[in-house]
This record gives sequence, structure tokens and C-alpha cells, in this order.
Amino acid sequence: MDDPQRSSKASSLPPPLPGSAAATAPMHASVNAAPSAPVAGLSGTDPAAASEALRQVIERVEATVIGQRAMVERLVLALLTGGHVLLEGLPGLAKTLAVKTLCQSVQASFKRIQFTPDLLPADILGTVIYNPQTTQFSVKKGPIFAHLVLADEVNRAPAKVQSALLEAMQEKQVTLGEETFALPRPFLVIATQNPLEQEGTYALPEAQVDRFLFHVQVDYPSAADELAVMRAVVPREIDEAARNRVSVPTSLPTMTPQVLLGARQALAGIHLDERIERYIVDLVVATRPGQKPTRSVSGGQTQGARLGGPKAWHPWIDVGASPRASLGLNLSARARAFLDGRDYVTPDDIKSLAPDVLRHRLVLSYEAESDGISADDVVAAIIEATALP
Repeated sequence: MDDPQRSSKASSLPPPLPGSAAATAPMHASVNAAPSAPVAGLSGTDPAAASEALRQVIERVEATVIGQRAMVERLVLALLTGGHVLLEGLPGLAKTLAVKTLCQSVQASFKRIQFTPDLLPADILGTVIYNPQTTQFSVKKGPIFAHLVLADEVNRAPAKVQSALLEAMQEKQVTLGEETFALPRPFLVIATQNPLEQEGTYALPEAQVDRFLFHVQVDYPSAADELAVMRAVVPREIDEAARNRVSVPTSLPTMTPQVLLGARQALAGIHLDERIERYIVDLVVATRPGQKPTRSVSGGQTQGARLGGPKAWHPWIDVGASPRASLGLNLSARARAFLDGRDYVTPDDIKSLAPDVLRHRLVLSYEAESDGISADDVVAAIIEATALP
């Protein structure tokens, strides 16, 4: 099969880093700020320098968050593409630390919101306050107005709070009273949830879950990594002054929100062959029972055989992935190529990102739950059964 790389001039991107993995506001609302206002310096962003700086960001965050490289890479990919991330993992796996360190590394504003059953939408978005002395209303903006917002234990808040996030996550704006305010650029929601504790929690609405680009499952570090964590963290715990201080080297290339937005524009120059576009669509369409892909999709030898043969995963799926999955795979694959120093996307980019893009978009049937079939099992079978371009 021909390489999907197009023939072009020498790429301006640097070589890969060693060890890297080669809308809705009220109809009469007035907009307070123009979301599409130009940002100074974007047109002059050097893609090669931005790519190198982002790889350095991954290295410096990984130096603090030991043993969680996959999570760190997904966070940087989401920051580059403008997508949101749902982190699922047990307490103590450095999810909050990773977000705080990433935020400092890109010199962005950061807010953390602890979700609780008594949380109100105004606690997140802000509210309009009446001043009796001036007889005027003033706007008090909430913590959502930050570059990176950590929604800790997001599934502990009821539906009315979850719905307050929808406009912010999709439209990058917030409506307070009769005014609509643009959120900072870039804007990223990183939500966490505990996979085990179910008491006092609420299932996230499917409309909200679908707005997350990635659903990242955070696992335990290896024994060697945990030993390194212990040696690095215990001295900081003893030194109370250094306990909450995150060390970010100043000699590394500087990354700012403006440079990040310029790097995002450079993703349009990453080549994605038509055959890979069809491969993306085939993977997503294969999750929808009754819809035909652009090419034939058969059963595989391992996961496909376990699920019963060609397309045998369809009885285990009630609802398949939406078109947002295709868009997410396209964008995140371009971002992965950009970070690896390539100006083209490969099938391996799609295969490595597909589980994190698809697992939360599948609604499994009762039969799947009773047979012990997980979303990851279904996604693995689909990847195996779909022919590479």
C-alpha cells in the first residue's frame, strides 16, 4: 500500500522527540466581546518552534507527574486542538497535579471547581448582582472564566449544573442575564470522575459526554515509577514551604496561550490522505448498527472472534458514536503528527487515538453488560476488523 505521505517541500517541523509515540445563547442576548477577535502574534508563530516547545511542555510535566505519560500527552493534544478531556481514575493518581503543572508550563490561567450535590450553576458561571446604592446591575464572573478549568468529581453535581457547562464547552461563551461573554482563548475543561464510587453521584448526560474529545482512563504507575514518585514527593511533603510549589524550569522554550493558538492554526497544514479520512469514517460508522461503512469491515482473529465474528459487536451497542467522533479523530491525529514533527497523518495515529476518542461515545446494551463486554472490547474489535488504508 502506498505511503499516505504527500510529496511536498521539506517540512519545517523538527524531527520527532526520541521516545515519542511516532451552541446556544438566548436569541436577544448581546455579545459583550467578539470571540473571533484577532490575537497579536498568531500569524508570526513558527510551527517548528511551537512543536518543539510543546514537546518540551510534555517533558517538563512528565518530570513532575511521573509514570503518566499517556495522560500528559492526551492533555497536550486536547490543549492544541481545543477539545475537552474526561479523566477517569482512582484518587491519588496525580490528575490534579498534571493539570496544574500543564497550566503553569503554558503560562495560562487555571481554576479548580469541586463539584458537589449542592453546587449551583451560578457557582460556576457567575451571576448578575444588584447594587442598591447605584441602582445598577453588575456582572460577577465565575471560575469558568479561565484558560484551563478543572471540574473535579464532575459526576457529583446534578443535571442543572451539568447543563450550565454545555454552552461553555461547545460555544466557548457564557450567558449571564442578557449579555453573552466570550471565554478566554484557549479554553479547556478537564473533568475527573472516580470509576468506583457511585454513592452520591449522577450519570453525566450523553449530550455533555459527547463534547469531551478524550475519555482517558488513568491507571496505576509501574512499580519503578511509583518508587520514583515516592523519592520525589516525600521530601516535598516534609518541606511544608515546597509542598504546593510546582517547579517549572525557566531555561526551556517558552509556551504561551498566544503561541498555542498559532500552533493550532498550523494543524491545517498537516496532510491527511483521503484513504485515512475514509478509515476514520469507517471506524466511527462501524459503531452504528445498521449503517454501512465506505469499505468492507469484517471480523478479526482475537477481539472479533471473542465477540462472535464479523460485526458481532452490533448487539452490544445501543447507540453508536456521533459525527463528533470523526471530527475528534481527524483533529487529534493532526495534533499528534504535529507533536511528532511530521506534516502528515499515518494510520497508526488513528489506531492509537481511537480508544480514547470512542469509548465514552458508545452506549452499550444490557447484553454487553451481562456478558462482561466493555466499550474498550468493542473498540478493539472494530479496530482489528477494519482494514488499514
